[in-house]
Parts: sequence; C-alpha cells; structure tokens
Amino acid sequence: MDTEQTLPRPSGATDQGRDGPRPSLNHAGGMVDPDRSRHSQAGGEFELQHVDLPTGVSLDVAVAGDPTKSAIILLHGFPESHRTWRNQIPELAKDHFVLAPDQRGFARSSKPAEVSDYTPDKMVADLIALADHFGIGKFTLVGHDWGGAIAWMAALTRPDRIERLIIVNAPHPYIFQKTMFDDLGQREASQYIRAFRNTDLEKHIEAIGLSAFFDGSFMRHTDFEKIADEKPIYLDQWGQPGAMTAMLNWYRASAIIVPAMDETPERPAFLDAPFPPITQPTLVIWGVKDKALLPSQLEGLEALVPDMTLVKVDAGHFVPWEAPEAVTGAIRDWLP
Repeated sequence: MDTEQTLPRPSGATDQGRDGPRPSLNHAGGMVDPDRSRHSQAGGEFELQHVDLPTGVSLDVAVAGDPTKSAIILLHGFPESHRTWRNQIPELAKDHFVLAPDQRGFARSSKPAEVSDYTPDKMVADLIALADHFGIGKFTLVGHDWGGAIAWMAALTRPDRIERLIIVNAPHPYIFQKTMFDDLGQREASQYIRAFRNTDLEKHIEAIGLSAFFDGSFMRHTDFEKIADEKPIYLDQWGQPGAMTAMLNWYRASAIIVPAMDETPERPAFLDAPFPPITQPTLVIWGVKDKALLPSQLEGLEALVPDMTLVKVDAGHFVPWEAPEAVTGAIRDWLP
C-alpha cells in the first residue's frame, strides 16, 4: 500500500511543563537523577534515566507514559539527542509507553573510543538491549536522520521485535547508496559526509568554536528562530568530553560510499541484486524542503516497502521540531 498525502506546515507549537527537575522513581524501581532530568524538563515533563546496557554502554533515556501500554521507541539523529522528539514525547505518552534514548556517542551517553564502536549493528544491539531492559517485546520504532538509518536496519534484521516502523527524513540504505552513483544532485548534497569523515574536522570546530559550528550546521537547514532557544542545550551536549568525535564517528564507521564529484568508483554489487523488502507496516514522514536528502530518496521506495504510507510535510530536514503538530498528527492518525 502506498498512500500519500501532503500536510501544511503548522504555524508553531509550544510545550508545557513545570520548570526545574524533580526526583522520582523510574520504571525499573530506581531513582531518577534530577540533574540528568534538567534539560528534558525544560521542554516537557518526562523523566531522563541513565541505563546500563549489556552492550557495554550506558544511555540517557527519556521515559514517559504507562509501561503497561504498547511501546514506542524514538531514535534521534545527528547532531541531536532525545530532544529531537521533545514535542512528540508528551503527546505519544498519553496512550503509549515511550522511550527516547540519547544514542551512544551523544550528549551524556557513553562514548566508546574506537570508530568501529559506531557501526550500525552496534546501535541496533543497543536498541534491542534497551527494549529488553524495560521488558518490552515487540514495539513501534521511530527514527529520524541517523536514527532512521538504524531503524531501517533494525526492521530488516530484527522483524521479531519491530512491529511497526516510522521513518522521518531518513534514507533507505539501498536507495541512498544507489543515488550516490545515479543522482549527481544527491551526491553533491552528501559531500558533507566526506568532510565529516576527515579526522581534522574536530580541529576546525575547536578553532571556530561550538557556537559558530552550531550556526553553520542549522542555518542551512532550518529557520533559526525555531532552534534558537535550544542552542544552549546543544552546546552543552556537544561540549561533553569526546562528544564531537563520537558523533562524527557514526559517519566514519558507515559503509556507505560517498564518491567525490569527479570520482567514478566501482559500483557496489548489491545495487544490482535483489534487496530484501521491509515486512512491517511503515509510515514515512518526509519534510519536502530537506536540502540534505533530495526527492530521489523517495523514488522506488514503495517497491522496497510494500506496506507503506507516505506523508509529505511542508518543512525541512528537522521536521520533528520544525513542524511538530504535523508529525505528531501523522503518527497518531497512522497508529492503530
């Protein structure tokens, strides 16, 4: 099923919540650290727990809703945190159990030292371990940007756990790699990945400062007014020891080939072979003004995702907080 509709960008949305953290019991019976809850409380009333996983990392996790309800896990991308979903968490928690981790390498979650610690299979393992920690069997998985890349992989490799899939401006791995060879526009838009893989980038960021990097990162992709209030939180998270290198290591560990514009490397063999379909019902929410992921990312997607509903939103790449009402509404309308 390929159902498509276009939603207008809303005029804006605000979060309501009490100022300041409060101690409380977590869903595993332990205490929530108020200091770790501070930033979450600023954008909505939900807990932030520090969870040790058997995969060798500890993740900060926003937790909301009734644990007896059906579960939704929300995965953020680069260069963000659980706060990608600050507008969706309180709404979805009204009738679901919601988890939104700061993935490995981000904010105050663990930052393993090696590039190899950031291959996508490691994050899929974190995801499943996180669900196990909370006693969750099957769940709905939502992912944006890199979180969406992990969600695609989890749906393909762990259909026993992923019941329904929601993708928000995140390219399918087959289509993304294919467009690196067949769509020069997308290849050009993805040259930043080559820059992120340059290990001298951290020296450049240190030289210009995190504030300037923030302005350069977001001004190209969104209305700055939509993110200005969050800037201190981003700078705090990026300023954690080792955070910038850890975040960039997601790109450095990825097997995706991004050729230079004047390069013609050998085409990966898997692009000319059958690719396994997504078996779960899938909602794809797409901000049509995305400058990093061009419309070619949707071409042929219905053949790889047979049970797909596509909702286009008048927003850019960071659609969860650029158009929060549209994203939350699309998710609510689609969920059973």
